[in-house]
Order: sequence, then structure tokens, then C-alpha cells
Amino acid sequence: MENAILIGGIGGQGVVMFGKILCYTAADVEGKFVTFYPSYGVEKRGGVSNCYVTISDDPIGAPKADDSNTVVALNDLAVKTFEKTLLPGGTFFIDSSVCELRPTRTDINVIEVPASEIAREIGNMKVANICMIGAFIGYSECLPPEKILETAFKMLGAKHPELNEVNEKAFFKGLEIGKAAK
Repeated sequence: MENAILIGGIGGQGVVMFGKILCYTAADVEGKFVTFYPSYGVEKRGGVSNCYVTISDDPIGAPKADDSNTVVALNDLAVKTFEKTLLPGGTFFIDSSVCELRPTRTDINVIEVPASEIAREIGNMKVANICMIGAFIGYSECLPPEKILETAFKMLGAKHPELNEVNEKAFFKGLEIGKAAK
């Protein structure tokens, strides 16, 4: 089974890190085939940032899918730009505490996750992307939650071990939302 995921937002929201955590978990831990195709502007923060990830049980033919099974939008530009790339029946995750726009299509599933609000409540805005990963994993069940969290701790905790606790809280809040949306 192949799962093409597009994550969109702006630099500084953890778009690329979202993709890396999925890829490393899928490839290193689960032995799946993956592609990772980040796309971002020259600005360090605030510029457009997108990440295309494909996870498959079989070899993948192209590094970037034209259409996605899943879109994760962390800002309004991503909602507006990537709605058309989602396959019918696909799932559109939206950070509902940041995005004012909503998809207009009726042939897709929309999951609203107040990730930035949850991150604010937890006390660190840097964990909104981890909350969105939790929602994605809770809904899709494409990778084991405990393995995703292990990867997040390895990738983020090495540099900032103080964030492990807040990352864990954010991840499980998102996981609950994703599971409830099934």
C-alpha cells in the first residue's frame, strides 16, 4: 500500500521535520520504502515550506507524487494551494487554530486539529507540528505511535531534551483527536 502525504506551511512551523520523522520511522524502524521531497524558499523562517512524503510497502516509482492521499495544512496558503492535489476520498488535516480557510470539496475527509492552540496550552509553540503528526498517526494508523514518538525523541531530543515532555504531551493530544475522527 502506498501513502502519499503532502505537508504544507511556512518555514519555522516544522513542516520538514514532520516529513523527516515520518520517513525515518517508516524506513529505519518499519522497513518500508520512502521518498522525502522538501521544498522551501530561501528565507529561514516565514517563507513557503512544503514536504512531500511517500511511504510504501513496495518500491516507489517517483520521488514526488502528483496527487496525495493525505494533505496536512499548517496555514491558509497550504489549504488554498493543496486542496486540488488531494485524491477523492483522501484526508485533509488542518490546524484549525491557525487556518481560517476550509476546503470546499465534498469528496474528501477534513480533520480539524487545533494544534497551535494545544501547543500554546502546553506552553511551547514549537510542538504544534508534533500534535499534527499525532493526529495523522491516530487517524491513518500507517505507523506505530510509539515508534513515531521514539523517532521524535531521537531527532529532537538530542538537541533539545527539555522538549521531550512537551512533545509527548502534544503527540498524545493529537493522537486522541486523530483516533476520535476515525
